[in-house]
Amino acid sequence: MAFEFEKELKVEKTNIPGLLVFDLPVHGDNRGWFKENWQRAKMMGLGLPDFGPVQNNISYNATKGVTRGIHAEPWDKYISIAAGEIFGAWVDLRPGESFGQVYTTRLDPSKAIYVPRGVGNSFQALQDGTVYTYLVNAHWSLEQKKTYTFVNLADPELNIQWPIPLEESERSEADLHHPMLKDAKPMAPKRTLVTGCNGQLGHAIRAYAEAHDLQGFEYTDIDEFDFSDPKAYEAYDWSLYGTIINA
Repeated sequence: MAFEFEKELKVEKTNIPGLLVFDLPVHGDNRGWFKENWQRAKMMGLGLPDFGPVQNNISYNATKGVTRGIHAEPWDKYISIAAGEIFGAWVDLRPGESFGQVYTTRLDPSKAIYVPRGVGNSFQALQDGTVYTYLVNAHWSLEQKKTYTFVNLADPELNIQWPIPLEESERSEADLHHPMLKDAKPMAPKRTLVTGCNGQLGHAIRAYAEAHDLQGFEYTDIDEFDFSDPKAYEAYDWSLYGTIINA
């Protein structure tokens, strides 16, 4: 793989809101190459959110043609390649006007991509031994996994032009059976927790949320969650929540 060694760090916006592709400087000599794979200050200056990664995962793909996806998870992720090359396809599975939008590109060690929460992710390894690595801003948990949403790699409505035909690719049994876009469940927003829900204001918030069909609201009071008790916090996976309203 040939790299342009002296280029500057650059970012490209895509047709999917918040999906950003980074062009990474790679510095090489007779020994190999080096790159700043993720650089918070420089990338924030180019528009990367300060997404606060807490976990780093690596996917090793033994053979050319391994294909994974399409999965939307409840966290933001920053994807890069340590070795090899992929063809990637991303599908917006968030509710709204951009639902179903598709973006595709190739990534090698000189490229990276920032994927917002709720955008479905998939890729196909184009070389043996491809190493795909990603930072995420929530710890994996069974409760997190319950909130994933999926769409099928072969959905004709998406019209993804896989370099290696899917019938010749290596896929998991689960990935063969994901729903088509028309049946896919959009990614739910982060949850809202209302504390003190049994008071006058709590009742009013619940009535408003139900009248406007607002999703993801949960309600609790001191008998279930006493926030003056440090041990009470252990019952919640706080990365699932985006808003807390203390009534």
